[in-house]
Amino acid sequence: MEDNARADRRISFRVDGENAGKRLDVIIPRQAEGVSRSMAQNLLGDGRVRVNGQVEWKKNRKAEPDDLVELSVPAYEEAAVLPENIPLDIYYEDEDVIVVNKPRGMVVHPGAGNMTGTLVNALLFHCGDRLSDLNGPVRPGIVHRIDKDTSGLLMAAKTNEAHASLARQLAEHSTTRRYLALVRDNIREKEGTVDQPLGRDPKNRLRRAVNGENPKRAVTHFRVLERYGPVTLVECRLETGRTHQIRVHMAYIGHPLLGDPLYGPRKTRSGAEGQFLHAAVLGFRHPVTGQYLEFRADPPEPFLHELDLLRMKYGVR
Repeated sequence: MEDNARADRRISFRVDGENAGKRLDVIIPRQAEGVSRSMAQNLLGDGRVRVNGQVEWKKNRKAEPDDLVELSVPAYEEAAVLPENIPLDIYYEDEDVIVVNKPRGMVVHPGAGNMTGTLVNALLFHCGDRLSDLNGPVRPGIVHRIDKDTSGLLMAAKTNEAHASLARQLAEHSTTRRYLALVRDNIREKEGTVDQPLGRDPKNRLRRAVNGENPKRAVTHFRVLERYGPVTLVECRLETGRTHQIRVHMAYIGHPLLGDPLYGPRKTRSGAEGQFLHAAVLGFRHPVTGQYLEFRADPPEPFLHELDLLRMKYGVR
């Protein structure tokens, strides 16, 4: 093991006979000191694990005896995450779950370059130690994520039991997640579905791409709400929840999100930066009572201001 001050921690080991044939996300916590299973899964998902010199993405990859496994653990994965007195827009809260309306510009959990000012920092101040720990110390309570410049509703778990239930609902596609998005150009169809697998873009590690590296099935349903000349307001319903899913899928069909810095032109009438995407509706079954809960949140002011400008110029069709 080699440590560099304030740099990634490098860990390497050979798979022993006792662990041969087991999944990587099971082996790594057993043979890498200080790495939990949730952290191992995050490292695999971020392309920070190599097996015999090749990047490995699959959590369920079975290892062979004497395989060389190399990890690159970011410094932020091991840093203490501190509570911060950041106001939360709380839509629902009880002993098991909290639902918040995340503002545009806030990162969900700490990461490289974002150790403070995140939703996790705010949740730690508000909830104390009453957050699930299934996703490790850097992501307490976090069941799902939305991008930094995407606003809207997000649920977090206070207990491990609640976390497991909510994660299962997400995996089974039984939650309700509807987003409002402003996209470029006029979508002629009234509604449609994009069913295209998404993986990492091999040319840009920050992006996702249709049929990229290690693709996973991704399905987005969209419905046109209003048309304003060169811009269309759509409602997107997620069947799956891949990283950047709506952003990539809408760009794939020729209608990238307005202001999207990665997948489309940034120019907007209001001058606001960042994609115009808002998680407007969130529904799920309560992990303890089984009651179906659904919440709605209006878009933030920059989104509404852009809508006003478009309606004034083009009207609504």
